[in-house]
Amino acid sequence: MTTQKVVLPSPVIFGEVLFDRFADGNVVLGGAAFNVAWHLKGFGLEPLLISAVGNDALGDKVLHSMRAWQMSCSGIQSIATAPTGSVNVSIINEEPQFEIVANQAYDFIDGAQAQQAIASLPCPSLLYHGTLGIRHAASYAALNRLRIDQSLPFYFDINLRPPWVCDGVIEEALQQASWVKVNEHEFHCLQKLLKLSDDDAEAAVELQARYGLKSLLITRGKAGASGVAEQGVIKPHSAEVAGMVDTVGAGDAFSAVVIYGLTVGWQWSQIVKRAVAFATAICGVRGGVFRLQQNYDHFLQQWRE
Repeated sequence: MTTQKVVLPSPVIFGEVLFDRFADGNVVLGGAAFNVAWHLKGFGLEPLLISAVGNDALGDKVLHSMRAWQMSCSGIQSIATAPTGSVNVSIINEEPQFEIVANQAYDFIDGAQAQQAIASLPCPSLLYHGTLGIRHAASYAALNRLRIDQSLPFYFDINLRPPWVCDGVIEEALQQASWVKVNEHEFHCLQKLLKLSDDDAEAAVELQARYGLKSLLITRGKAGASGVAEQGVIKPHSAEVAGMVDTVGAGDAFSAVVIYGLTVGWQWSQIVKRAVAFATAICGVRGGVFRLQQNYDHFLQQWRE
């Protein structure tokens, strides 16, 4: 009797991989797209990270770290004319502030190479992207090519990083998205940009309906998260942070659990509650991911109970 191999879903994660440089001297591998892909691998999925690194020592470090975590590197492109990404991070009032360098390798993702990497996947499930990873015309064109050539639903994580914000890009991405995640500050920016109601609850319902979103999720820091789905309002959930280190990557952790929950078929109330708990736990470590598989196994065990 032969045993059929189980093919795991492969979320396609498009965007930046970079190094966060903290004021205390710590340098941590991260970037929203990288963090999300790392988490999903920790949860047992087979994500494909579409990004780019420079032909430099930091780029080698990215590839080494991914291989050590048993992540596929087939979607990582090498850019000879730009360095591996980096960001200077400072923490002010428990919130990260970013100084983001221009013209980094992830700004020059090639659409044809990305398409080729996705074509090798047996079971692509959805395509995640944020806003920083498409700030440059080259990577934006690559994402648009994938929009045209792929039939995957889109998960849009609105991670606004001034001055790298383009209103037209945001509106176009909203039109293409199935699921949208945004933090409270960014949601208020959307209220102004899209001329939504001043009332948060009314604005959330209005935004979800206007773009026909399967869900709109709003993270609210210590207040947790809430949202609106096709089925109605999603019950808010919150969790206490024990041993706060920083909030870098908390939103990425939230998105990773949402994507995992969508993949395995959780209800929205479960998704938001579990995403908040996981994002809260990430606030207890420096940077945006756990480095040990046992941390992910801990949550997977909880979710099975």
